Amino acid sequence: MQGADVELTAAVRAAQQGDESAFRAVFRAVHPRLLGYVRTIVAEPDAEDVTAEAWLHISRDLQRFSGDADRFRGWTARIARNRALDHLRARGRRPRECRADEDALADLPSSADTAEEALAAVATSQALALVAELPQEQAEAVVLRTMFGLDSRRAALLLGCRPGAVRTANHRGLRRLAQRLELVQD
Repeated sequence: MQGADVELTAAVRAAQQGDESAFRAVFRAVHPRLLGYVRTIVAEPDAEDVTAEAWLHISRDLQRFSGDADRFRGWTARIARNRALDHLRARGRRPRECRADEDALADLPSSADTAEEALAAVATSQALALVAELPQEQAEAVVLRTMFGLDSRRAALLLGCRPGAVRTANHRGLRRLAQRLELVQD
């Protein structure tokens, strides 16, 4: 585990024991990524409300959580996704399904350079706005894999699709993001 993961794991455990300052630390560490993820599913201005509702569920169910920082990020992302999908259903909108073709990865070159270029800019608000413009399955895959650091297996469980579909959507999203960033920088 890296330093930030160790700190988040410790803060989650302390928050489970009722330490309010630890919960604030958990919130500060996870909230920006969680809000960014919700924005890939729900448009503004509803994204902030949906994320706030997710935090209510997170705080309510925190005692039942068990695991490290990586599992915590996945757990919070699942709660946020469920709240976002509930929000869309309540308004009569259907969420998009994860439909990426996992066999397409075999025909693609290595994404290492593309991923490095895109990752360098993901933390900026400009990049987050660009991520939100991606097709939903690509945006969710990019946010879960790059911002939350989930592996394709955990992201697939969260999204209800296969790990290969997540890898394909992530690759395509990163490639599209890198192309858009090049256009913005030119």
